[in-house]
Amino acid sequence: MKELVLFVAKALVDIPEQVEVKEIAGEKATVLELKVADGDKGKIIGKEGRIIKAIRIIVNSASAKLDKRATVEVIE
Repeated sequence: MKELVLFVAKALVDIPEQVEVKEIAGEKATVLELKVADGDKGKIIGKEGRIIKAIRIIVNSASAKLDKRATVEVIE
């Protein structure tokens, strides 16, 4: 999952070197914390949150295929 979020985020931002994804595994779910440069946060979130919602849908679909649960959070 971490590689998937990293790939999508790097494709969207202007400064791909500053994209970081931290994976926190829990008992039932995995949280993926996405950190990008300040100027790129708008590109990750999108208008009305559409892009981050799409990223979350992709991650949820991929994690469901593996019988796991994952969420994506954008870190400020």
